[in-house]
Amino acid sequence: MADEARRIALDTNVLARYLPADDEAQAERAARLLESGARYFVPVTVGLELAWVLRSAGVAGQDVLRAFRHLHGLPGMAWQHAAAWQAALRQAATGFDIADARHLALSADCDELATFDDRFAVRARRLAVQPPATAA
Repeated sequence: MADEARRIALDTNVLARYLPADDEAQAERAARLLESGARYFVPVTVGLELAWVLRSAGVAGQDVLRAFRHLHGLPGMAWQHAAAWQAALRQAATGFDIADARHLALSADCDELATFDDRFAVRARRLAVQPPATAA
């Protein structure tokens, strides 16, 4: 099967190595894979885990957002729940943590999102996002 026809699901560790390139050998392998011309699929769980991995590594919120925008712009990259990802990236640009923005975007059909995170609820209320996040 030609590379152009292949569809490859990506794991978090491939994307994490591609971005910060902290392991040169794995970074090169990840870059070769992502530049091979194949089609890629990123499950929603991988995107959420990647956000957690980057934040745990001390990557600033705006840099996490830039990384996700870069990955979304790669040729052949398909993200599960792509429309919700686009909404989350827009919300993250207003200051939401990418994971919180993702939770909101995936909850769009709900009446509200209950949370114990008061800062998240206050920000959501101030920005009038839908669904509203409320302190539980």
